[in-house]
Amino acid sequence: MRLGLTLSAWDTGDLADTVRLAVEADRLGYSVCWAPEAYGTDAATLLATVAARTERIDIGSGVFQIPARAPAMTAMTAATLDALSGGRFRLGLGVSGPQVSEGWYGVRFDHPLARTRDYVQVVRQVLRRERLEYAGKHLTLPLPDGPGKPLRLSVRPLRPDLPVYLAAVGPRNLELAGEIADGWLGVFVAPEFVPDSLAHLRAGRARADGPDGADSSESLAGFDVVACAPVVTGDDVEACAMPVRGYAALYLGGMGSRTQNFYNALAGRMGYAEQAARVQDLYLARQHRDAAAAVPFEFVDSTSLLGPVDRIAGRLRAYADAGVTTVAVSPFGATHEDRVATLHTTAEAFAAAGVGE
Repeated sequence: MRLGLTLSAWDTGDLADTVRLAVEADRLGYSVCWAPEAYGTDAATLLATVAARTERIDIGSGVFQIPARAPAMTAMTAATLDALSGGRFRLGLGVSGPQVSEGWYGVRFDHPLARTRDYVQVVRQVLRRERLEYAGKHLTLPLPDGPGKPLRLSVRPLRPDLPVYLAAVGPRNLELAGEIADGWLGVFVAPEFVPDSLAHLRAGRARADGPDGADSSESLAGFDVVACAPVVTGDDVEACAMPVRGYAALYLGGMGSRTQNFYNALAGRMGYAEQAARVQDLYLARQHRDAAAAVPFEFVDSTSLLGPVDRIAGRLRAYADAGVTTVAVSPFGATHEDRVATLHTTAEAFAAAGVGE
């Protein structure tokens, strides 16, 4: 298993410290740093800066939002970041959610799986420097009956086959990731439920392999299973869970509508349906502190790395035993120095776990 880092910058004032955190992760031997984006800082600019200031660590979009960019632009950005980083870029993609897609980008949130399939096919076609002609369910290039003509990427990508990851939560989206991607970016991943996710990934990969492909039990060879996990270090595990509760409440309660929230549905499948509904009710009523307090400790504990070094090492072993190939941690801390210290403690726990390559 490998150890990664998920960057976060909730304010532009945090960007310099965020880059410094990636530089420290590079020095400590972390394998990859992922940059997310929602409706604040963009991932591409941050990753370009990180690439310029690091030497070994891979950089990944975690994720570029599909409704935010035309697929050809995403391919151009991916090729550019891969070249600037010397072949260290990983392309993570996701459909976002209905609120962001429709409210921020003005793109209807319909048929997300079919749109993702079209999108990834076009991205791969551009990176292979093929003439861009595509007739899918949701994308047609060039546009018919117009002046457009098939074009080819004018530069040669460093890696035409650079790895593509999908952020997936639901069973059908997991199957799609297994079928068309090189890795899965998972959020709220509990080791105890990883086998269920792997079954869906294997089903998708078996479909991609076809009837003459590898046996489904072996079809995830080379596929990167990434568990994104908050990490808070300290001796009091209950206290460590407190800052993560607010983060979890945002996703369970606010990332989506009352009728369509993928993270809330995930918590329900994990056995927390009643509690997740309560969190959502409170969050949508703008009672954010109460919503955070309503997030069950067991949910936070099972999907995070909490406590002292030996406890975190034990949870890292549980992830490895379950089939996770990369744990991408989000260090929580009140200050930059706190987050750096957490980065070091997590690296120490990873070494103690004995699960590294």
